[in-house]
Amino acid sequence: MDVTKQVQVPLAIGKYEDEILCDILPLEASHVLLGRPWQSDRKVMHDGFTNRHSFEFKGRKTVLAPMAPHEDYQDVFPEENPEGLPPIRGIEHQIDFVPGSSLPNRPSYRTNPVETKELEKQVNELMERGHIRESMSPCAVPVLLVPKKDGSWRMCVDCRAINNITVKYRHPIPRLDDMLDKLHGSSIFSKVDLKSGYHQIRMKEGDEWKNAFKTKQGLYEWLVMPFGLTNAPSTFMRLMNHDLRAYIGHFVVVYFDDILEEHVEHLKTVLEVLRKEKLYVNLKKCTFGTDNLVFLGFVVSTDGVKVDEEKVKAIREWPSPKSVGEVRSFHGLAGFYRRFVKDFSTLAAPLTEVVKKNVGFKWEQAQEDAFQALKKKLTHAPDKKPIAYFSEKLGGSTLNYPTYDKELYALVRALQTLQHYLWPKEFVIHTDHESLKHLKGQQKLNKRHARWVEFIDTFPYVIKYKKGKDNVVADALSRREAHGGGLMGHFGGSKTLKVMQDHFHWPHMKRDVERMCERCTTCKQAKAKSQPHGLYTPLPIPLHPWNDISMDFVVGLPRTRTGKDSIFVVVDRFSKIAHFIPCHKSDDAMHIANLFFREVVRLHGMPKTIVSDRDTKFLSYFWKTLWSKLGTKLLFSTTCHPQTDGQTEVVNRTLSTLLRALIKENLKTWEDCLPHVEFAYNHSVHSATKFSPFQIVYGFNPITPLDLMPLPLSERVSMDGKKKADLVQQIHEQARKNIEEKTKQYAKHANKSRKELIFNEGDLVWSHLQKSRFPNERMSKLMPRMDGPFKVLKRINDNAYSLDLLGKYNVSNSFNVADLVPFIAYETDLRSNPFQVGEDDVIMGSLDHGAKEQLEPEELGSRARSTIPYSWSSFLDHTR
Repeated sequence: MDVTKQVQVPLAIGKYEDEILCDILPLEASHVLLGRPWQSDRKVMHDGFTNRHSFEFKGRKTVLAPMAPHEDYQDVFPEENPEGLPPIRGIEHQIDFVPGSSLPNRPSYRTNPVETKELEKQVNELMERGHIRESMSPCAVPVLLVPKKDGSWRMCVDCRAINNITVKYRHPIPRLDDMLDKLHGSSIFSKVDLKSGYHQIRMKEGDEWKNAFKTKQGLYEWLVMPFGLTNAPSTFMRLMNHDLRAYIGHFVVVYFDDILEEHVEHLKTVLEVLRKEKLYVNLKKCTFGTDNLVFLGFVVSTDGVKVDEEKVKAIREWPSPKSVGEVRSFHGLAGFYRRFVKDFSTLAAPLTEVVKKNVGFKWEQAQEDAFQALKKKLTHAPDKKPIAYFSEKLGGSTLNYPTYDKELYALVRALQTLQHYLWPKEFVIHTDHESLKHLKGQQKLNKRHARWVEFIDTFPYVIKYKKGKDNVVADALSRREAHGGGLMGHFGGSKTLKVMQDHFHWPHMKRDVERMCERCTTCKQAKAKSQPHGLYTPLPIPLHPWNDISMDFVVGLPRTRTGKDSIFVVVDRFSKIAHFIPCHKSDDAMHIANLFFREVVRLHGMPKTIVSDRDTKFLSYFWKTLWSKLGTKLLFSTTCHPQTDGQTEVVNRTLSTLLRALIKENLKTWEDCLPHVEFAYNHSVHSATKFSPFQIVYGFNPITPLDLMPLPLSERVSMDGKKKADLVQQIHEQARKNIEEKTKQYAKHANKSRKELIFNEGDLVWSHLQKSRFPNERMSKLMPRMDGPFKVLKRINDNAYSLDLLGKYNVSNSFNVADLVPFIAYETDLRSNPFQVGEDDVIMGSLDHGAKEQLEPEELGSRARSTIPYSWSSFLDHTR
């Protein structure tokens, strides 16, 4: 390495003061290295055994020796703690039981011969040292062996039973961030680690029996404070704070048995205190006079605080979790260093979902991306970074706050977290939310804002508005138009993102679009989820557009000025293109047929099949005769279970959502919005085909308001007829493949928690009385929710059956399998006298078919009730 520069450096080591000519080189181990030139100039003699340097300087012999305070305090650094009990210092550990609690007496754990021998050995050693004695205590807990890193064993007492009935102390435990703050500005560090610190504290006289433990050899009780007791950390901190009170906060930081200091004289002061109190130190774990120090997973130095390299290595090599416990372990380690990670809560959100109760383990792409992102952030910290980051995931009512309230809430939470830094002097708040800059000038405040502003005003702050980067291509207006414009329809993230990608590009577009859709108030108010029932049995996939269609009605709408109160919905099952036709609820089959020919057949021709529900219009003689003569086949879904006609049902829900999002206040204007809704639906990319319905039918997408914006657009390519036909054919083939793949995925997902149940003709079944289908039979919560038995007349398919209702109900006799439960024939009670006292009755639900859980429509998403068929005599016996 070439030396190009030198510098004269003044140097002082104790009383030795000198000026040395030094070469300038990059150094990592130290700031100044005294090498051979200095040894030659000063004629230095080095004693390798004692590591001392001797030389004559300014006519006086000078000796430089390494700093080794333990040489003067060897009694404080023994190889082993002295035998016998530590002195009584006035601070002993006491155990106060909750009044009235029962004393625990837990059996000892089973151990193999090797573990038994090791326990006996450690118990004998503790007896010899005087730390334990034999006991006659009425309470006892077991012990167990825990392996150490070096392969040896540590005996641990399972104190949980004692801790459960112990009155908890409220002595403060030091906050890690406060201790790190106290080290700010220090340049030299020493760390003193007490040897078995807890065992250097006596138990309070008379409380020894309360921490008794048992082994196979007998019952013993501690005379010194053991590990594992609930109040042990508080007792230790009381002792440390009492002995070092004069120095804590000045040049000493204490965290249990770790004591950090800042220079030699202070170190000697601390050692004197430890000598006086007869507290002993583990020399192997001590560090003296260093410019950096590893402390509780952090590296503290003159430059500040950073993550311990050992922990960085552990994070870097952490494999992808395979269970909730492994996710929780990584999340805990990452959360320990969250102050170094910007937007930690946002990054860790997918992992946070996994560790929630009653969620169960799942590891999908979102979790893997979050896992890798956190590893990268924690292991590649920038050289220059803020003091700390603060982030918090919103939950509960805060998710529904308006944007202004969320910004103000974020400011309040940041001030609450960092208030101990900010109160002493004026600081600047930088924000890109313009309305916050007028915070001090607001005259009218609601209760929430008033409470927050009152807290904020306790700080000496100045708000500076930092305008976000101008984006001439995709400003906020463009984003809103692409999501909630009149022809866009408030679709979700994926569809909105596809629209945006067709017209714009900017960094992190996907993240921004997802955030915008997630925070859209209109979407939150308009959209809802529903759960599917029964096994998923898809219809055959069509080959071409408008060969196979489905139709349904949306009814119960406000009457418009033209008298319309319903919507006739027609959907092509291949392209997914839809027509929304306003109509009257009272229109008969002839009027609906006229509408169909005028709005559908006129544009697309006659379909081969029509799928619909069992509306009276579609079951009429006129309707069936009409289509039979035209050669179109009619397919019907089962009553109150419209999954067979799932395509139209999905479109109906989407239509209702779009109308709620667009209509605003005047509900009777829905007919005026219908063309806009139809355009928005047919222009959006469908999740199954991966194309928009327009593109599948016509080969291209229509022009939208975004195409009319003054932006550079790619030229439209003109194609001849053959190429155009080939393109459309390719689109159809690809759409069909996409539908097949989506159908397979959906079937696999939908049938995960379902069980196939097949009935044969003649079987007897119970029928579930759905509230929407049997309103009179479900008028009261106390009325039966099942009826039967009914005989199976015909098996329509695996999911639908025709039943003999015995003339009891004026409804269709077609039922979905999800509404049927096997009927078990009544059997006489196994006892001759059903009221005889004896063993439990045989409940019919415990026989072969078992009990089926039935989810009521109003109970979906909340809980399921178990419906068990029973005999009347059995019921009486169980309710006596």
